[in-house]
Amino acid sequence: MSHKKAGGSSRNLKDSNPQYLGVKLSDGQKAQPGSIIIRQKGLKTIAGENVKTGKDYTLYSSVDGVVKFSEKRKLAFNGKVKRHKVANVVISK
Repeated sequence: MSHKKAGGSSRNLKDSNPQYLGVKLSDGQKAQPGSIIIRQKGLKTIAGENVKTGKDYTLYSSVDGVVKFSEKRKLAFNGKVKRHKVANVVISK
């Protein structure tokens, strides 16, 4: 019996690293362009000023600045008011 993994024919022996979700930059921390603010599944927190959303809903900064979290009130289709968390990057001077 062989005690080695298959040489080159096997395709399912690779394993990727997990996606560690959560807030990566807190309120008041400095952000550079491209730095990840939040990794999330779905839009739990929406992108605000100077923040962009990636295809996996990751929020990242588009400018140099300071991270600020706020809340936005939106009217839903059924007439109720929904509160959304918003991530902003304020340009520091």
